[in-house]
Amino acid sequence: MGPRLVFDTFDHIRGRCDIAPVRLPGGEPGYDDGAIVPGDDWTPLTADEAEQHRADASTPDSVRIELVRRPLPDLDPDDLAGRLETAARLDPLKSRRPPTLLGCTASPANWTTTTQDSATGRRIGLHVDNFDRLPYARRHQGRRRLCLNLGPGPRYVLIGDHDVQQICRTLHPDPEQHYPHTDDIRRYVTAGHRLRCLRIRLEPGEGYIAPTEFLPHDGSTAGIDRPSVAAFWLGRRAGETD
Repeated sequence: MGPRLVFDTFDHIRGRCDIAPVRLPGGEPGYDDGAIVPGDDWTPLTADEAEQHRADASTPDSVRIELVRRPLPDLDPDDLAGRLETAARLDPLKSRRPPTLLGCTASPANWTTTTQDSATGRRIGLHVDNFDRLPYARRHQGRRRLCLNLGPGPRYVLIGDHDVQQICRTLHPDPEQHYPHTDDIRRYVTAGHRLRCLRIRLEPGEGYIAPTEFLPHDGSTAGIDRPSVAAFWLGRRAGETD
């Protein structure tokens, strides 16, 4: 099952969601070898496509993406560092089960993808997180992550339309014995399998709750002329209740 987005009607997401096939960066500077990024040929998500990716009451947390909005205090547009202090004071879920603040990432303007390997400084492209270190059979049970855009500019979240278990089943004759990894996304695309990417625009004060251990994802500031800071929290495990 691919990603499922929570929304009431198509009008609630009209104009803020696009879709495009992925590509290899082709020697673009600053990227890992083999990194996978979205193409440049974005098209607006149609009503039919939105319905295909719509969550309903039976949708498990393992593929559910919720969009959130929280008011932000007045922030100096040039004070990117001060946004970390702001994140530490925020109650992003309004006193629901408190998530764990992971930290903040400042992203320059106009980056196709934003996540960097802390050891090399190179961007890794679409990837899966590994905070819970779950094997293939339990990968869908990983905790979801909350991200909030603290501005000053808007940004995007990118989500692949196949989950990492689907990808591993295609690549490996015995996927139960394989540990899912970002390299599987790269091998999947390099082998010629089709992967598309959803792009959801997040204004300052907007964010998402998503299963980033399970779905290929990244951030993006492509086509946006201002930097932005994303704050990240690690939430509850799939299936737990508040």
